Amino acid sequence: MSVVVESDLEILREAYAVLLKHLGASKTARFWLAWQVGSGDYLNLREQLFGGQTVNELYGQIAEFQEKLPLSK
Repeated sequence: MSVVVESDLEILREAYAVLLKHLGASKTARFWLAWQVGSGDYLNLREQLFGGQTVNELYGQIAEFQEKLPLSK
């Protein structure tokens, strides 16, 4: 199994499109403003959320989750 890693810009564009579709323009703009301010300790949060999991393990969890979504069937 190979894992394709998209660029940060590609991920941000996709996130913007999803937010715009589901939240609308006003809420999306407010989200981006709040998100860019940032706060907290990302490295600590990452450890709490993913605690030593490998990229392949995370990929497997994501794939399993996506298979359960109604749109993926």
